[in-house]
Amino acid sequence: MKLFFVIPVQDEESTVEPLARGIAAHCAGHEFTILFVDDGSTDHTFETLRRLQQEMPQVQVVRFRRNFGKSQALSAGFMRATGDVVITMDGDLQDDPAEIPRLLAKMEEGYDVVCGWKQNRHDPWHKTIPSRVYNHVVRRIFGLDLHDINTGFKAMRMDVAKRLALYGERHRLITVFAIRLGYTVAEVPVEHHPRRFGHSHYGFERFSRGALDALAVWFLDHYQHSPGHFFGRYGVVGIIAGALLCLGGVITGLSSEHFPAALVLWCTGLIIHFAGGLLLALGLLAELVVRRLPHPDPELYIESPSSKDT
Repeated sequence: MKLFFVIPVQDEESTVEPLARGIAAHCAGHEFTILFVDDGSTDHTFETLRRLQQEMPQVQVVRFRRNFGKSQALSAGFMRATGDVVITMDGDLQDDPAEIPRLLAKMEEGYDVVCGWKQNRHDPWHKTIPSRVYNHVVRRIFGLDLHDINTGFKAMRMDVAKRLALYGERHRLITVFAIRLGYTVAEVPVEHHPRRFGHSHYGFERFSRGALDALAVWFLDHYQHSPGHFFGRYGVVGIIAGALLCLGGVITGLSSEHFPAALVLWCTGLIIHFAGGLLLALGLLAELVVRRLPHPDPELYIESPSSKDT
């Protein structure tokens, strides 16, 4: 089996060499390539990688001109990937290379994507609590039976990696995209180490962007090809509710003593009625846009002949 590792790094000069050597020590019997994607490091990470590249022929290096984010780094790595299985890891040594055989063994059972579940996570509370909230919400929204959806430690078949479109913070939703394409996903508990070098780049801003991406993916998952169903549903409800409020205002206004309340009721109903009409019109316009866009390639949903035979 030929393995291809894609590892985004940013300011990890102290960890890239022991990580590469740890991977090499636990890939016995497999041909492997390690691609480090330097996502705009400002320390000596790139120089360390170039030196490591001279010592280990399996190491490849891609360098971004500035920091573009983990999704772009993974996307660049997937474009260059070759072989049978792609494995993604974080570059901070918190993912243990000794767990690689366990991920591969799970894939041998027939799964297309295997996630490393950090069951006992060694991170500060301001990182673990938002992550648990995110995992819980995404599990409920997409109906996934996984504990650690946004883990960076994954193994996937090559055809899965080649069909992923990643941008923003959508690397956290790789398992969601894989399931949408009809692939099978599983997870195995893996050991997680405390960070010994550098500092985490995770913060509230990235958490909020990830949450918005999850919301966008949910919307696209349900209404990408029929947005009129979403906007039209609430538009029709608004039109009917507004009309009923207007009618109630007219009836109430027949009594002069209730005229001020009737006027408020009528104006409120009129606003809701027109808002519903705007939502309905927005849904129709969205349907016109979708009609002019190219439809999904049916090849995306055809199983690769080799995906179960690797």
